[in-house]
This record gives sequence, structure tokens and C-alpha cells, in this order.
Amino acid sequence: MVNSLIALALVLAPVTMWHALLYKRDPRAAMGWIGVCLLFPIIGPALYFLFGINRVHHRAQLWRDGAHQRRFVDFERGEEPLSEIPCYGKVQNEFSPLIRATYALTGLPLLEGNRVVILRNGEQAFPAMLDAINGAERSVDLSTYIFESNASGGAFAEALYGAQSRGAAVRVIVDGMGDLYSWPRISSRLRRRGIRVERFHPPRLMPVLPGFNLRNHRKLLLVDGQIAFTGGMNLGDRHLVAESANKKKTADIHFQFQGPIVAQLTAGFTQTWQLASGRVVKAGSTEPSECGDSRCRVIVDGPDMNLDKLSHVLMAAIAQAKSSIRIMTPYFLPPREMLTALQTAALRGVVVTLVLPEKNNLPYVHWAMRNMLWELLYYNVRVVYQAPPFNHSKLFLVDGQYLLIGSANLDSRSLRLNYELSVEIYDPLLAVELEQEFERRVAGGVELGLSDLDGRSLLSRSRDALCWLFSPYL
Repeated sequence: MVNSLIALALVLAPVTMWHALLYKRDPRAAMGWIGVCLLFPIIGPALYFLFGINRVHHRAQLWRDGAHQRRFVDFERGEEPLSEIPCYGKVQNEFSPLIRATYALTGLPLLEGNRVVILRNGEQAFPAMLDAINGAERSVDLSTYIFESNASGGAFAEALYGAQSRGAAVRVIVDGMGDLYSWPRISSRLRRRGIRVERFHPPRLMPVLPGFNLRNHRKLLLVDGQIAFTGGMNLGDRHLVAESANKKKTADIHFQFQGPIVAQLTAGFTQTWQLASGRVVKAGSTEPSECGDSRCRVIVDGPDMNLDKLSHVLMAAIAQAKSSIRIMTPYFLPPREMLTALQTAALRGVVVTLVLPEKNNLPYVHWAMRNMLWELLYYNVRVVYQAPPFNHSKLFLVDGQYLLIGSANLDSRSLRLNYELSVEIYDPLLAVELEQEFERRVAGGVELGLSDLDGRSLLSRSRDALCWLFSPYL
């Protein structure tokens, strides 16, 4: 037995160290995994297999354009290099550099003529979404991280079944880990009713898949290819906050879209369905007509061919800022380069404001965040804690004109490990409305100061620092 373990260690540890050395882009990450494998030559490779492989190659992508021939040389980069950036001159204003950069990253045009509606909490979002499903004639496509089997989740399940009974094609994607948040699983209930459901990368003991840590965090509802809903909201009673006695109630903001942008969102769902099902399908051919004044573009991000797209867009937006950056997120553990970009923006005179929940639903994330917030406060970035209920909203506003909304948080999990979907919006009127919402949250919150962090006990500081060490995986 001992000899077998030694032989296993002699094989697994060197192979794992070679993989980390060859494929990791960050030398600190490579060095860390090599050290773990040296110290724990059996457990280390197992942990690397589960948590260290942060890029995936999907079968359809591997064989497209000969990508399978590169699988051993591009594990930490996207499958396709960026093409030459065309002149993108339709919109000539101060945001032209950002518009051009995002086009280069996504290959998608900025679409005019969209209507965007803000939906606050489940009280506004759920009725609008259910009305759309109940009116579906041809198709309903739903992707979510958590789909709870409570009253709200049950209402969506019945609406989906009703749409299918009327002849609409219904497809549902639930993340394999998110599906376990509620019992009995809603996915089983939907399947029993004959609805097509895909569990995204469900956890299993045998065989254990690499990339276990990579989750589908995209939230998207599409109806008849004409109306779409996206943002940060999951499906469950926790998002009913007005009169709920639920201790886990969660405030959030969702958005309803109509217009040409729905076609890009449909393509985003199609890609997610392919990833979940392993089957190549064609996106719908519906082209929604213009119906509003918002200019929008979808940003699909994930640990596959879309690696780092959202990070680059955020960095470009920070560099673009002239007067203000407003950030609202439940989890703020950005990569070092983004932290530096925010510090530099503050040095340039940009007013940077960060709103975080006073009480986080994940205490260890709250502790990790506290360990690094001084780096922003030192550069006069405003950090405001918002009182309960827990605020799960994700908003990124620049100069009162540019908005970035969607499912992503500003942490390594969203920016490196998860499949995320965001929408950038150029609409001054919508931006003003959200800025007012933002400032109401700031006015009702408590501003954090350096003295608050410096006053922590040694035990608290040690705990916060220990949690921060694991921030790339929280």
C-alpha cells in the first residue's frame, strides 16, 4: 500500500507541477501550486485538479478552426486571438475609445434603439418576468444560478409548464451547484413535467471533472426573441424584501430589455445552452425592431474563449472616467491591476465611490474584503456600508453616462472562474435614475474610514488576512 502511494506521488506530483508551470499566467499562482504539490504530493494534485484548472476547452471549440491542435499551448488564453480592430466611428464622443475597445474584445456592435426598464427587487422583477412567460407564444429560454423550490420558484415552474402546454419551446439552464441551494431540486420537478432542463456542470464523485470550481452565474430570461430580463437576481423568495420576514432576504436590481439587443442576448443564451448540453444549436433568427433610446451591447465572459473580456472592459471604463465612478457590488475582491486602476483614477481627481453591504451573506468574504479596503481609503476612495437587507445589486456607472449591469461581481470568482453575462448601456437618462438610486443608498449608509479598519483587534486583523489569502477562490 505504501509503495503504491509513493509510486502514485512520483507520477502525479511532477505532472501537476509541469502543468502549473506551463499553463499558469501568474507566477505566484504557479509557484503556489508547485509548492503545494511538493509538500503534499498526493493531495496537492487532487486539489489542483479540482480548483487549479481555471480554463476549459469545450469540444465544439476544440475542433473549430483546428483549435484541438493548440490545446496544449493555450490553456490560459482564449481560443482565438483578437482580430484587427476596424475603425468604429459611428459614435463620436468622449466614450469613443471605450466603445472601440469593447468592440475589439467582443466583436459585437453597439446597438441603438433599445428600451431598458429598471426592476427593483422581486416585487417588481418577478411579476414582469411571469407576465412575459405567461404571454409566450413561441419560446421561453431561462438561465439562472439559483432556482429555489419555494413559492416564487414554484410560480416560475408553473408559468414555464403553462408556456410549454401552449406550444412554446421551453429551455431551462440551472447551475449544478446552484441547483443544490434548495430541496427538493426544482430541476427534477421541471423534468417530471416534460420541460427540457440542463444542469450546468453538476458536481459528481465519479468521474470527477476538472474545473469543478467553474460555475454558470448567468441570469437571463428570453421570451419569443422579443423581450429579455437580466441582472443579478436569482429566482426565489429571498428577493421579496418589502414585507418578508425571511432572514435571508436580499435586495437586488434586475433589468428588462426590448429592441435589437435581445438578439445579442439570445446568442448569449445559445452559447450557454451549448456549454450545458454539449450540443451545437443555432441561435434564433428573430431581429427585434428598435423601440427606445438606449445603446447597448452584451459582454459574455467565462473561463473559455471569453476569458478576461469583462476585466478588460472594466479596466477600459475606469481609464475612461473623467469625473465619477460609482460601484455597487456585494463581493469586492478585485485583481491587483483593477485595484491599482481605481487608485489611479482617484489620483486623477475622479470621485470613486464603492457601496458594499454592511452585513454580507458570506462572512468570510466580508472579512477578506476588510483586509484590503484600506488600499482604497488611503487614496480617498469613498467606501460606504449599506444597512440590511443584504444588497446583491451589481452596478458600475461612469461619468453619469455609461452603465455596466449583469450577473458579475467584482471578484476573482466572477472575473476568472464563472460564466457571466453583462450588458453595457449608454443612456444618460437611465444613468441619472440609477445615480439617484445610488446616492440614496449612500445617504442611508455608513461611510467607512481608515480609523475603522485600524481599530480592529489583532485577532480580527489576522482572521481577515487569512480569509484574504483565499480571495482568488472565494
